[in-house]
Amino acid sequence: MQLTQFTDLSLRVLMYLTYRDRDDAVKIVEIAEQFEVPRNHLIKVANKLGKLGWVDATRGRNGGLRLAIAPSKLKIGEILKQVEGCTELIDCSKPACSLRGGCKLKGALDHGLSIFYDVMNNYTLEDIVGSPTGEKIAQMNKIHLSHTG
Repeated sequence: MQLTQFTDLSLRVLMYLTYRDRDDAVKIVEIAEQFEVPRNHLIKVANKLGKLGWVDATRGRNGGLRLAIAPSKLKIGEILKQVEGCTELIDCSKPACSLRGGCKLKGALDHGLSIFYDVMNNYTLEDIVGSPTGEKIAQMNKIHLSHTG
């Protein structure tokens, strides 16, 4: 199993937004520069995270992104499940498999995926931005703020 680039960017955005030692909202262009990714991809990510209620997005000159939920409340497994939208690894009906109804593969894969999400739910966003990650995020923010302030 490999996470999509969209999910990877979603996690990075959420992690970056955990830095609280700033007054202004974080602009998408800032995140794009920090992670060297296209702005257009981040707009789609921000929209998805906003629809999920995890990010507040404000438009306009003074707009930007802010985390809308405490990092301790965001479980990594739930983030992955909601952003990936993956509830099964294979679909035996498309294309129709001749082994369907007499095969244990789908059940084993579904069980493994369920365990994966359960294990990932042992970690929160707060957990993954602990040391040393949090220090790196702070450094990235401070560098940006020193160039703009």
